[in-house]
Formats: sequence, C-alpha cells, structure tokens
Amino acid sequence: MAHVLEIAVAARHERKPLVEIVRNFTPNWFTVTMGTGGLALALNQFPLAVAGLAALSTGLWLANIVLFAVFAGLYTAHWTLFPREARLIFDHPVMSMFFGAIPMGLATIVNGFLAFGPPLIGDIAISIAHALWWVDAAMSLACGLVVPYFMFTRQQHSLEKMTAVWLIPVVAAEVAAASGALLVPHLSAAEAFAVLMLGYGLWAYSVPLAMSILVLLVLRLVLHKLPDRDVGASAWLALGPIGTGALGLVLLGTDAPAVFAAQGLAGVGDVAFGLGVIGGTVLWGYGAWWLLLAALKTVRYLRAGLPFNLGWWAFTFPLAVYSLATLALAHVTHLALFSVASTILVACLSLFWIVVTVGTAHGAWRGHLFVAPYLKGNNAVRNSWHGQSRQRESADQSTSSASVRGEWMRTPPISRS
Repeated sequence: MAHVLEIAVAARHERKPLVEIVRNFTPNWFTVTMGTGGLALALNQFPLAVAGLAALSTGLWLANIVLFAVFAGLYTAHWTLFPREARLIFDHPVMSMFFGAIPMGLATIVNGFLAFGPPLIGDIAISIAHALWWVDAAMSLACGLVVPYFMFTRQQHSLEKMTAVWLIPVVAAEVAAASGALLVPHLSAAEAFAVLMLGYGLWAYSVPLAMSILVLLVLRLVLHKLPDRDVGASAWLALGPIGTGALGLVLLGTDAPAVFAAQGLAGVGDVAFGLGVIGGTVLWGYGAWWLLLAALKTVRYLRAGLPFNLGWWAFTFPLAVYSLATLALAHVTHLALFSVASTILVACLSLFWIVVTVGTAHGAWRGHLFVAPYLKGNNAVRNSWHGQSRQRESADQSTSSASVRGEWMRTPPISRS
C-alpha cells in the first residue's frame, strides 16, 4: 500500500502544469491526428462487413476534429505566450520537420468531411471540405519549400544523423493532391479540371523530391547502419510518400476520364487513368519492400528495447496511406491480391493505433511527452511563480532532509558560494 502511495505522489509531482505544457507543445503532436484520421478513413473502406464499423470510423473522425482543434489551440498559445522560444524551432534539425504534420493532419479532416460529412450535416460538408482543402494545399506548398530552405541555410545536418523524418515536410503536398482528387467529383466541370490539374502539380511538387530523399536514406543506412533506437519508429516513415504517391495517382487517374472529357480531352483522360493504375501498382510494389524492411528493423529494435515516444505515431499514418492505396487499387482492378492485402494491412493498422494511443494517453497524463527539444539550455526563461513552485515541490519530496534544506534556503546568497 505504501508503495502504491509513493507511485501516486510521484505521478502527481511529475505532471506538468498547463503553462509548461503550452511552453513545451510542439507540432509533432499533430502526427496523432494524422494516424487517427488515417485509421478512420481506412476503416470506412474495410473490405469485410463488420457490424458497427461505420459508426466507429465516424466517431474516430469526429474525435480527430476535436484533437486537431485542441492541438491547434495549444500551439497557437505556444507562439502567443512564448514567441521568442517558439522561433527556436526553425533552427532545430528534427522538430522543424514536423511542420508538415499540420497540413497532413488537416487533410484527414478534409477527407472525412467528404466521406462522413454529408450523412451528418448535408451538402454543407462539401463546402467546408472545399474551403479547407485550399488552406491545406497552401500550407503544404509552404512546408514543402520553407522547411527545406531552412535545412539548406540555417540548420546543421549530416548524413550520419539523417532519418526518414526529412520526408515529413515534403510529403504534405502529395497528401493534399490525394485529398484534391477526392474533392474533384463534387465540383463543377471547370473547377474540377482546375483542381485535378493542381492535384497533379502537387503530386509532382512532392513525390520526386521524396524519392530523392529515400535514395539518400538507403545510402545513410548502408554507410552508418540503423539509427539510434529512440528514433527506431521512423523506419516506417519511408512508406508514407510511396503509399501517398500511389494513392494520389490512382485517385487522380480515376477522376481523369470524366474531367478531361468535359474539356474535350477524352484521350488524355484515358491515358491518365492507365497511368494511375500502372503507376500506382509500381509504387505499391516499391512500398512493399520498404514495408518489409520496416518490419525487420522494428523486430530488431524491439529486441534491443524500443522506448516509447511520440515518434511511435510513425507506425500509423504511413501504414494508413499505404492501406488506402491498396484499397484504391483493389477498387479499380478488382484483384483479390489487393483486397486480401488491404484487409491485413488495415487490421495491423488498427492494432498499432490502439497500442500507440494507449502509450500516448499515458504519457500525456504523466506529462513527459510534452518536451520541446529546442528549449534545452533555455530553461531560465520561465514565469517566476512557476520557478518558485518547482522549488517547493522539490523541497517537499525529500522529507528526511527538510530541516537541513530549510536552513540552506534561508541562507543569504553570498553565503552559498
């Protein structure tokens, strides 16, 4: 009983106050919305009929909206209350990559408005998705350019320290392209053509660069072997641009015949459809290699001990988009291989999401997941009342030396030296 009480007291002291949560809130929390939204969309297309699955996927999407709103509020407060410290993220070679998680998290909400919104709120859902998609596309374009520019001009990088995290700001544009393809069937002919063409542009803005980064990643793995186990989950991120690239090609190609025909370019639409099927399948096969490699690396990391952190959400969103690409290929080809594979992939995704969600909820409650690495060395910048509060908590934890500590605290500063 005494041991239980000690654990409870320790947990109470470890939890961070709200001001420290805001101060240490970072954009990698938006990967939670990426994984949760991706699972909702995948479950909505699950090949097998499961009672209650439609309601579950809708509920996950609604919960994802709440999560995104909360995270957006916390990160806005971070910049409002601690602007000088918030700007330090631009120089951080890892955390700055997660700016791309914001538009990608928003994209899952946009897609959800198209998939779940109309039965709930009617045609207004299409209008909301339409407006949000333009915001998402603009944010994706900015992330895909500005973050790499900072990598080139103000951050310190090396091949040895490289991980697949480099992909995150780049991939956002192809996610927006796939979202745009889902929006196209709901638009007028003229606007559908514009969004379709922009979708192909967004795809090209992202995929070739992401493939280049994957080449560097293979070189890094050959020369310097596996990264530290703290970033072991990043192995799954390589699957993201491949899965999203395949999904984008298939979805854009599915829209293309009708949209191009309306512009008098029916032949182009047929070519685009074929390109979507063949290109999507080629990328799907390439992704299978990275998927199996990620599984092998994960087994190795688990044997050595894989510490939990927010990076574990890399187990979810890349697998979600690869699952969605497999589902899309199953829809257009009617091939049993893709149907069976998508069933297995979505089942694994669901299991991973449960494990990571439980760990995240526990870490959020305890507070140790709220850490901004770019604030190390800047801990002197705190509210004075909070600094005094931390001193009192430290004094309360060591009751056996309370009187001695009390005398030390009362000693004038000149005597402490």
